Amino acid sequence: MKHFIITLILLSLVLSTSSCLIVAPEVPSPSPPPETTTNHAPVSPIDTSWSPPPIEHTSTILPSIADVVENVYPSVVTISTEVVTSGFFGPQTQEGAGSGWIISNDGKIVTNNHVVEGAEKVTIELADGRTFQASPDNVRRDPLTDLAIIKIDAKDIPAANLGDSRQLRVGDWVIALGNPLGRGLRAKEGTVSGLKVSLSVGQGQTLNDLVETSAAINPGNSGGPLVNMRGQVVGITSAKISGVGVEGMGYAISIKTALPIIEQLITKGYVTRPWLGVTLYTVDEYVATVNRLPVDKGVVIIHVAQDSPADKAGLKELDVITYFKDTEVTTAEELLQLLHSSQVGEKVKITLVRGNDTKTTYASLIQSPPPNK
Repeated sequence: MKHFIITLILLSLVLSTSSCLIVAPEVPSPSPPPETTTNHAPVSPIDTSWSPPPIEHTSTILPSIADVVENVYPSVVTISTEVVTSGFFGPQTQEGAGSGWIISNDGKIVTNNHVVEGAEKVTIELADGRTFQASPDNVRRDPLTDLAIIKIDAKDIPAANLGDSRQLRVGDWVIALGNPLGRGLRAKEGTVSGLKVSLSVGQGQTLNDLVETSAAINPGNSGGPLVNMRGQVVGITSAKISGVGVEGMGYAISIKTALPIIEQLITKGYVTRPWLGVTLYTVDEYVATVNRLPVDKGVVIIHVAQDSPADKAGLKELDVITYFKDTEVTTAEELLQLLHSSQVGEKVKITLVRGNDTKTTYASLIQSPPPNK
């Protein structure tokens, strides 16, 4: 009897323990959300008759980039240059590479001024592999617009077709052809990302009416053509912005701006502009301190050509021009833009600071003389 009672107690403990392990606690039912008591009006439809627009299953097929390149490629050239410079150990020869394109089939080639500037030897290689040596006497340059013409002794070479850069739109496809890194002719596609862009490329020099493109531009591309999808030249590749975090910002001189300069380089040998006869430099605090100038803002004259309009107007070296034609000027670039927008024969008002005095004089602009070779 005692054994039976002990067995019953142990069985009861086992059942009690088991029930604690396997029985899940009861989860209370969630309470219903409280009723909304706001008094907002019921939501009404915007337009019960509206239906989604149809999905277009066709799209415009772009012209083949390969076909465009194939048409333009024969008119593109690579340019190799040699420039002799003075070094610590004597004269040294520096080699350079650039691009160009044929504008007429009798051997006239367009490129950038900075590609051939100072070169004593210029070698042109056509797309078909033929090479020509261009004499420095057959190179015509315009540093202000960074354009140049090279004449080689060749006949019946394929000239490129020109397009109207005024018809370009942001987003249009374009192709840059040239000689990147001196590795031979290459083509790279992109789009027009900006129009009528101005870019400062040096002291007192700004390139205007540029076409900005996302097409990859590298050293050696300079002077090569930027073409539209019809294979027409709409720009001359000239510059790029480089730096950490900067991508896809290359620039080409529009054919609209370049063509009048090209025409003068070919027909006259140089570009005529209104001429004052001074060499200018932008004044800042450093320039003012070093040269003991009376002001730290304006444009300082560092050279006056003999018998030039500036010379006849009484301008002198270290005069600081502050106003040109009653417009304030703080950089050489601003003054040159005003000068080049003037007319040959125009009498212009110039305000300057000399020592402790502010003076006003007038100069009659003349046509710029031919550049020295």
